[in-house]
This record gives sequence, C-alpha cells and structure tokens, in this order.
Amino acid sequence: MASNRRRQGGKTTNGGPARLFVLDTNVLLHDPMSLFRFEEHDIFLPMIVLEELDGHKKGMTEVARNGRQTSRTLDALVAQQGGDMTKGLKLSATGHQSARGLLFFQTEPLDNALPSSLPQGKADNQILGVVHALRQRHPEREVILVSKDINMRVKARALGLAAEDYQNDKTLDDGELLYAGALALPQDFWTRQSKTIESWQSGSHTFYRVSGPAVGQFYINQFVYFEAPGEPSLYARVTEIRDKTAVLKTLKDYTHLKNAVWGVTSRNREQNFALNLLMDPEIDFVTLAGTAGTGKTLMALASGLTQVLDDRRYTEIIMTRATVSVGEDIGFLPGTEEEKMGPWMGALDDNLEFLAKGDGGNAGEWGRAATNELIRSRIKVKSMNFMRGRTFMNKYVIIDEAQNLTPKQMKTLITRAGPGTKIICMGNLAQIDTPYLTEGSSGLTYAVDRFKGWPHGGHITLARGERSRLADFASEVL
Repeated sequence: MASNRRRQGGKTTNGGPARLFVLDTNVLLHDPMSLFRFEEHDIFLPMIVLEELDGHKKGMTEVARNGRQTSRTLDALVAQQGGDMTKGLKLSATGHQSARGLLFFQTEPLDNALPSSLPQGKADNQILGVVHALRQRHPEREVILVSKDINMRVKARALGLAAEDYQNDKTLDDGELLYAGALALPQDFWTRQSKTIESWQSGSHTFYRVSGPAVGQFYINQFVYFEAPGEPSLYARVTEIRDKTAVLKTLKDYTHLKNAVWGVTSRNREQNFALNLLMDPEIDFVTLAGTAGTGKTLMALASGLTQVLDDRRYTEIIMTRATVSVGEDIGFLPGTEEEKMGPWMGALDDNLEFLAKGDGGNAGEWGRAATNELIRSRIKVKSMNFMRGRTFMNKYVIIDEAQNLTPKQMKTLITRAGPGTKIICMGNLAQIDTPYLTEGSSGLTYAVDRFKGWPHGGHITLARGERSRLADFASEVL
C-alpha cells in the first residue's frame, strides 16, 4: 500500500522537537482526515483558515461536504475534557491513535513583517504571515506550510518559508510507475522453462504452469507476452500464483474476424488484452487507461452491446462520465437527466454511430434505424450526482473520464455494484481537469493500485492510438 508507506511528517531530524505544520484551507477541504495524518508532529490552524472553512460549508458539492466534516472533527477536538487551547489539544482524543501530536489554534494576533508588495487582505497572504511569525517565535522548531495550491507554495518559498504539498492523498510517488497490467517475458523464458513446464488443454484454452524468477513479478490477472523472431509467440493471463509457480492461460484472439465483438476486432496487443477482460464474465471490475484514440470507449461499448443484446448477460448499459463540474447541479433547465447529460456524451454518440453502421449488414436504412433504436433503448446515460444510495443489479456500468474523480468519489461509484454487475472505469491520466488532483492522487490511479492482483479485477494500459494516420501523426509532432 503505497499511501501507507509515505507519511507526511517523516521522522524528525536528529531527535529534535516535533515539526509544526501550518495547514492551508484547501488541505482540509480536500481531505477532512488530514488532521490525523501527521504522526507525532503538531498542527497549527490560523484564524483565517477557520474563516475560509466557514465560507465553504453550504451546498452539496464534495468540497462543502468535506468542509462540514472538518468542522465536526474540529468541534469534537475542541470539546475534549481537560483541553487547553493555549497549550494545544491532543489530536488522539477522538480515537485516532496514530496522531500523537497537538493541535494549536491561532488565539492571538501574530505580528509579521511580510513585504508590502503582498496585499494584506488576501487570505493566502495572511496565512503566509502566520507561518513567518511562527518561525520567528519558534526558531528551534521546523515550521512548514502544507498547501495543495502550487502558487501558494511558490510564494512561501520565495519568502524563504518551508512549504510542502499534502502527500498523504497520493497513491503513487511521482517517480513510481502505474501498474500497466501487461508484462513482457524475458527472452530466455522458454529455454529456462523447458524442463519444468507443465501444460494442459481445457476447452479452447491452453494452460501452462511455469516457475522461475519471472514469477516473482506476476500479479493475478496480469497479462504476459513473449515475442521473439523465429519463435512461437505467447499471449496469456496469469490465473493462479502459488509459492514460486504460476499458471498462465492463453487468450482468445480478438484480432481475428471470427471473434469480432459487435463487428469490432482488436488492432494491437493491448486492445486484445482489454477485450479479453471486457468479455470475461468472471471479471467484475476493469480499468482502462490510455491516451486519446486508443479505443477505450469503443471497446467498452462494443463488449457491452454484445453481452446485453446477444448474450443477455446484463440487462442494460449504464454510462456515466465525470463532467468536470462533478457533484454540481445539472441545472433547472427543462429536460430529463439524459438530455442534460447529452452535451457531455459526444464520445458516446460518435462510437454508437460507428457500431450501428457495422451491424445491420445490408438491412438498408430501415434496418439500420431499427438497430439504432434498439441500441439506444439499452443504453442509459446517468449523472454522477444521483449515484449515492443506488444499487445496480445485472448492469454493465461504464465510467468515462475517471481520471477526474477523487479516490472518495471512485469508492462511492464502485460500491454501487450489486450482484451480477460489471464496472468499467476508463480515463487518460494525462488529462486531469479537476483542481488539486494529480496523476498520483487521481481516483483512477487509486483504483488501479488497490485492485491489482484481485482475482475478479483487471487493468490494462493501452499504448497505441488507432484513430487515423492524421491523429497518430498529430499526437507525435504537435
């Protein structure tokens, strides 16, 4: 668990006094539990932070909910028996034993000597003034500002103050790579395995039991492939890991027309891997990451239509998308939930047009119109705002633009799944539009990291765009 390895505080240098962290408002609005994430270090809240917190308590947005939760937490901490605000309140008083530090509120005005070029009325500058004053008042302690706002951190450093990003929401460090879902086997793989390999056939699949050092890198449902000139290729999925051995199951080849999914065949290795996950009834949760034009939406929709209309495995497709104003009102204009989501769903319409054209064969215009009508009747477009408290049974749920979700929103959506439901999360981590979310802290990254190795979940990072020669060239040169 990456996030458990990386605590914000870290150890104090040479056993000196605990650090003093000054929290910016955006940290509390981003993660209401941030107060308890600083181990043995102390936390200081400037008065302006409480004032700003008060300004964010109204509404049904995620930020407002977090603001109210923070206020309740602070209320519980202030109400502790025998607490003295001037000496600091114990953060462990409400049962969070890992927080061994104290919480200080600003109980008096602090003199600061910030440059006159910084307007005094601005909240950010008042917080910087507090950090400056605390540093002068406690020269023996490390005083650090924690903020999610990049500009605020830059300003702090320009004034010679220590500033950090809030680290505890990050699933991955910037240097760590996201689990890709596929692994190339070493070139000497077969020669090493030749004596110990076991293989058997079951239906159309071949199984191999393999051992050796490569097995240590495997996860359940990871795809492995072996490609070498002059040797037979292997494309397989890891289905079992026991001790030092693993079982590999060969894949269904979706590049072949006879295995086409609603008229769609895979055009590259990763797409083939993705279709194997999307079409497997044993996999309940699939995450697809990839840049524009890698075929995420098209494959998810094609697999959904096949399993809803042909196999009757699910009753309908539910499509939702993280509109960047996720959690905001979708307005009081006339129109149903579907119609209001319409402008966000251009990608769905483009892909449906392609899929409907391929099917229907020579049925002519009437036949195509009937096919279109049938497809439309089985796809529901929903807004994320109304997902709380719902349960989806036997549905095929597609969550598009999942990189814009926070880990908490991701949890809210995935826990909607009832019996027989399959959830597909797709997104491009290079296109995050939500403020304060980064590749390391996105809900999509979080889901990929937490679900890796689960027997009923799978992930694949799609690498190659398949839109057109124009799109491919543009993505390279522009």
